[in-house]
Formats: sequence, structure tokens, C-alpha cells
Amino acid sequence: MSKAHRGTGIRAEVNHGRGVCPRCKKENVKVLYEKEIDGNNVKICKICNAALKNIARKEARAVKAAAATTEQA
Repeated sequence: MSKAHRGTGIRAEVNHGRGVCPRCKKENVKVLYEKEIDGNNVKICKICNAALKNIARKEARAVKAAAATTEQA
């Protein structure tokens, strides 16, 4: 089966979606994920996107645990 359409979404991007990630400062990586950092919408790399999601998940878990502790008391 042909895979001719793989990556067509980034072909229209400047440099095929490659650039410098503003968060980790890596060069020539695909910067495809838009996130709000310090009030600005910037495009970040896949690794930084995953890191931000993990941080948010851990914070949500801590808030949930604190709420459960307060509720039990």
C-alpha cells in the first residue's frame, strides 16, 4: 500500500515544519505543536510537548490528592 500522503500537512510549512524549539533551543527539529508559554502562542517540538503534558498531569494528580486529603479530614 502506498504511503504518498504521509507528511503532507507539514510540506506547506516553512522549512517543512523544521526550526528551533523556543523551549529547549534544539535546532532543526520539527516544531509542530502550538502551546501557550508565558502568554505567547509558540510552536514547540514533540519532546517539549510531552514534557509539558507530563508536568500538567503531575500537577493535576497532586491537586486531586490534596483535595482528597482535605475531604477526609
